[in-house]
Order: sequence, then structure tokens, then C-alpha cells
Amino acid sequence: MNPIKIAITGGPGSGKTSIVNALKEQGYLCYDEISRQVTLEARKEGIEQLFLTKPLLFSEKLLEGRKHQFLQAATENTEVVFLDRGLPDILAYMDYIGDTYPEEFIQTCKNYKYDTTFILGPWEDIFVSDSERYENFEQAVLIHNHLVNTYEKFGYQLIEVPFGTIEERTSFIIEALPL
Repeated sequence: MNPIKIAITGGPGSGKTSIVNALKEQGYLCYDEISRQVTLEARKEGIEQLFLTKPLLFSEKLLEGRKHQFLQAATENTEVVFLDRGLPDILAYMDYIGDTYPEEFIQTCKNYKYDTTFILGPWEDIFVSDSERYENFEQAVLIHNHLVNTYEKFGYQLIEVPFGTIEERTSFIIEALPL
């Protein structure tokens, strides 16, 4: 079985993790966002914000982790796998900070394509900063724009998830599944 791989993307604080957790509660297989894990591992090594101090190294770790998630998702014995963020997110963030990245990043995004991608727009009412999220809301809007541009550059038809309760947003995603 080759499950449908669905990326859920959006800028920081847009509700991705809450929706992924709700999908898990409904029995869907979901792969968690790995950037917090990479950030926390770097802190154990004494680097407070790896993305800010060594963005290329941070992005290489994300690329490796998300590629692994993509390949693992393809082996799952289920109809659909949700992934909290996708490979193109890495390029969007690098573009956002104005940093360059190797051609390998672009080739990886071309070679590993999600079947469907949902995007959550910036939503100021639910936006919260925390110790792993350094961006403010205005930056989250700019990141969202980079995400849209990057995914579209790779040929994705993004499905925008409307604002609403977690239940409403989760239901929208489930009803829009290409099953």
C-alpha cells in the first residue's frame, strides 16, 4: 500500500500542531513537526537558536529529517499519512531570511512530492510566541507568503483551510481528502 501523503503547512502560530493532534485523536497517522526537536537538540549542545545562528546547518538537519519522514510515510500500512510541514517549508524559510541553500534542497523538493497540501493562513487571534517560536505576527505573515510562493513554484495546488474551531478545521481537511 502506498498511502496518500498530505502535508499541512502554514506560518508559525497558525494552528498546524493543534490540527495534527486532532487528526491523531481521530485515528489518523500523523508525523510531527521536527523543527522543535532539532532546536531542542541544539540547545542541549549549547546553541540557543540554531536557526538564527547556523541557518544552513539547521535547514540541512530539517531536510534530512523531513526526507526520512516522507520515505517512512510511504511504507505505512494505512490509506493516508499527514505530515506537519513539508520539504518546501525549508526553502521558504531560507528565502524568508535571505539565505542561500544548495541545489540539493531544490532537487529534494522536486523528487519527493506530497499528494495534497493544506495551508493554514496567518491568524492573529490564535498567534502566540514561545521559547521555540521567535517570530512575531508580522513575520508570520511574511513567512506565509514565502510558503505560498515556494509551494506554488513546485507545482502544488494549495488548499487553504478556513479559520474556525479546531474541530471545524479538522473536518474541512478530512472532507477534502482525495480518497
